[in-house]
Amino acid sequence: MKPTQETIEWMLNSDPALKWQVERDILGLSEAQWQKTRALTATEGIGARLLALQDEDGQWAGGAYFPTREDARALPYVEGEKGQPYIATTWTLNSLREWGVDASALGDTADRLDAGCKWEYDDLPYWGGEVDCCINAFTVSNGAWLGRDMSANVQWFLEHQLEDGGWNCEWIEGDLRSSFHSTLNSLAGLLDYELRTGKNEKVADARKRAEEYLLQRRLMFRLSTGEPVGPWLNDLAYPLRWNYTIIRALNYFRDSAVFSTTQPDPRIAEAADALAAMANENGRWVTNDRIPGQVWFDVDTPVGEESKWLTFFALRALAWARP
Repeated sequence: MKPTQETIEWMLNSDPALKWQVERDILGLSEAQWQKTRALTATEGIGARLLALQDEDGQWAGGAYFPTREDARALPYVEGEKGQPYIATTWTLNSLREWGVDASALGDTADRLDAGCKWEYDDLPYWGGEVDCCINAFTVSNGAWLGRDMSANVQWFLEHQLEDGGWNCEWIEGDLRSSFHSTLNSLAGLLDYELRTGKNEKVADARKRAEEYLLQRRLMFRLSTGEPVGPWLNDLAYPLRWNYTIIRALNYFRDSAVFSTTQPDPRIAEAADALAAMANENGRWVTNDRIPGQVWFDVDTPVGEESKWLTFFALRALAWARP
């Protein structure tokens, strides 16, 4: 599925955090060209805005996963809405990393977090992680990005992989069946680790088992009944956050295949068809959901409008899945 020139120009007319990715993954420009744009993410646009909101102790909003204070600089909750606040340290690091901000722009942030940031669970030290595999996956990704040795955290995943191949954040409560959400987040963290530190046979084997868990279910369906696993599969909202969606899953499998130089598994075809079918008459994807929760500022379009971010992620996934 190829974008029109008008759609390409529309996506390029955007924040550096998106523009450099369009240049690399849609246009295939030289590394020198897209790296020049990527370098702007720390000094211009949404990346620079998030960096400027950092606390002196290295945190954001005074907390690891949840803020410890109200911050007037953040947008207020939508009236009547509840949800995860996305202004604390982990969520902010996730955004900066995903937008391509270079670790050097954060200076000694990793050391400051090591010295003073604790998880809400049992007051555990930040870089050691905790018991939730989704949180631990984000920690692996962010730590590897900032140059921390995350090998012990990665080993935690190898030791907590469930018999059916995936992970479940509720394992601590005795739930030993894998979750689509938890498995995808864990896979993304482990892939990030390999991308930044090099191929690792044990990690690759764990990822292969977890990928098979999702592939057996064709990225969308219950193994027991063949029914769609949930109404959230077709949700389209950016940032992609923690939840499992077709667009997120396909982008993970695309990145994994590029890293391992493998071809698309035919079992992704139905998910790719479903994502392609969500394009509008302009060949673009429209925001159809809002993930509830407090944010520092909005980075994408409201429900009902065409999204440059979602269009980019859909096009890059489909260019790989349906060449």
